[in-house]
Amino acid sequence: MLIDSHVHLDVAQFDEDREEVIARALAVGVECMLEIAGSDIGAGSLPRGLRLAETYPFIYAAVGLHPHEASLYDEALEAVLLTASQHPKVIGWGEIGLDFHYDHSPREIQQRVFRRQLELASQTGLPPIIHTREAEEETIAILDDVWTDPVARERGGVFHCFTGSRALAEAALARGFLLSFSGIVTFRSAAELQEIAASLPPDRFLIETDCPYLAPIPHRGRRNEPSFVRETAAFLAQLRGVPIEELIATTAENFRRLFRPPSQ
Repeated sequence: MLIDSHVHLDVAQFDEDREEVIARALAVGVECMLEIAGSDIGAGSLPRGLRLAETYPFIYAAVGLHPHEASLYDEALEAVLLTASQHPKVIGWGEIGLDFHYDHSPREIQQRVFRRQLELASQTGLPPIIHTREAEEETIAILDDVWTDPVARERGGVFHCFTGSRALAEAALARGFLLSFSGIVTFRSAAELQEIAASLPPDRFLIETDCPYLAPIPHRGRRNEPSFVRETAAFLAQLRGVPIEELIATTAENFRRLFRPPSQ
């Protein structure tokens, strides 16, 4: 079963052909997708993402506030997220974390909101989906300070669209997290990332598109879509020296073990 573990199908880039995009994914064997429903809460992504999960039996959802929008966080929004987290198709909390590249929200607010959302992920039993950019040390320090519940730590979470250093990869693995690779791993400039991906134990990684962003080679520069996750799977299979069918089966099992989708 080919699984795209991180999609943004609710965004405007898919408004004209969303059904066709989903059909193309099914046609190449993508049988499950995880919609990141709270990635642009200010623009209404949460209800749109949940509607997608309600409409398609093979689409699940995650809820949470992206670090770009951390300044929007307040008690009212927290209540909305907690209510959404009880939806039967919601299986993850995210994407959450720190982004010190764009700094769309002040760093101190990002860190405070990241801490709080890790607490909520632990309380709800949902694995966190971590976004970190140019904030590796701060991300690990907050995890070590907040992500302490033994049950939550045993289940783990995922660093999505991983592009970090070897040190971050090792720190994430040591804390029970998986790494998820997007189309970036196929880029010619991604030699260090490819070395990390090639060396991981087979039970510690996922694949994703992060669509509509970061299309893999040979689609780079185009709008990304879930069907392209097969290109990333094929690249990683070759990189790791295993048949693509084996890599697809392994990453599907990793996804099921982490997120526990009820009907997969």
